[in-house]
Amino acid sequence: MVYRIEITPTALEMLEAITDRRTQSAIVRRINGLAQEPQMQGKALRGELAGFLSIRAAGQRYRVVYRVEEQNERVIVYLVGIRKEGSRQDVYALAQRLVRRGLL
Repeated sequence: MVYRIEITPTALEMLEAITDRRTQSAIVRRINGLAQEPQMQGKALRGELAGFLSIRAAGQRYRVVYRVEEQNERVIVYLVGIRKEGSRQDVYALAQRLVRRGLL
């Protein structure tokens, strides 16, 4: 089954903010790869982010946070960002703040 990929405006802004074009294109290729078996590729997140999955992109630094909707056969990409544990800029810390505010 091939899933349709949808990118939220927030994820698109985050992707466009990456200045290195090679990194940006590597992330886009990784996102496009989610069209095939997205559940098998990602790591399930826990806690406040339960229900979301995450994959590594562009080496080990960047993460793509997404959710799979089986009934609609689509993958929704919510965030793209750097994993920087302990930083307010960490993609998972940002995701948790957005979930608490009801924006994700």
